[in-house]
Amino acid sequence: MIRNVLSLFDGISCARVALDKQNIKYEKYYASEIDKYCMKISNEHFPDNINLGDITKLDMEKLKEMDLDLIIGGSPCQGFSFIGNQLNFNHPKSKLFFDFASIVEECKPRYFLLENVYMKQEYQDIISDILGVKPILINSNLLSAQNRKRLYWTNIPNVKQPVDKGILIDTILQDISQIDEKYRCKPHQQLHYPKCRITVQGTGLEVIDYYNESIKFGKSNTLTPHASRCDKSATNIIKQEGILRRLTPIECERLQNLPDGYTNSVSDTQRYKALGNGFTVDVIAFILSCIP
Repeated sequence: MIRNVLSLFDGISCARVALDKQNIKYEKYYASEIDKYCMKISNEHFPDNINLGDITKLDMEKLKEMDLDLIIGGSPCQGFSFIGNQLNFNHPKSKLFFDFASIVEECKPRYFLLENVYMKQEYQDIISDILGVKPILINSNLLSAQNRKRLYWTNIPNVKQPVDKGILIDTILQDISQIDEKYRCKPHQQLHYPKCRITVQGTGLEVIDYYNESIKFGKSNTLTPHASRCDKSATNIIKQEGILRRLTPIECERLQNLPDGYTNSVSDTQRYKALGNGFTVDVIAFILSCIP
């Protein structure tokens, strides 16, 4: 058993879902989050979350009194992503990593876990030097139907690659007959897609890869906060039984190993955003399972 948990950039409390999924017992779960929609989702499922608010305004002395055993977080990645502008630590959101690092240094928890995007080696090295550990790269496609390469810095011992469960995207799709028309791409929107590379799956499903990354057979692209789009910038458009459409919020929940309807207390736009910014639950649960 661990005592108290602090989840920084808590989002929709995927860390808590992972703890519970792994049957790891804890006393208190402290959450630092400022997005009101994410907090609404979290509080619906975990009304006993102790919400601390903005990470930049936390009282360090009070944090040190909380007897924290685990600090976990996925600091914003806009400045690190290969897809983004790569402004690195000068980006106003990405520099929040230093707040995470300061809290870990001051509070000295037994364990910490930081998640972030796959980034340039020079950025990785800075984070590694500050946290004192090197990251492990894990692709969510080992434990879900989503390609999602993420780096994990942790002092939890003996974390290796999880065994591939072989989950393919067709296993998480809803029946096309039950999907609302609003998720289908309009005819004028479909004109964008012949310009994209299309990977044809043996299941009769096509996954459209706008960013021209390699796709492992039968896996979706990485969920982003913009999955609600059905235009040329969309990354999660599928062709199912001849119909071009967006992944639904429920399908996105499944890609992140969350229960169906977990985010349904907010609008679709906010659901997509929250899920795109969230953890893949089973990856976090796997890492936490290595706690001795």
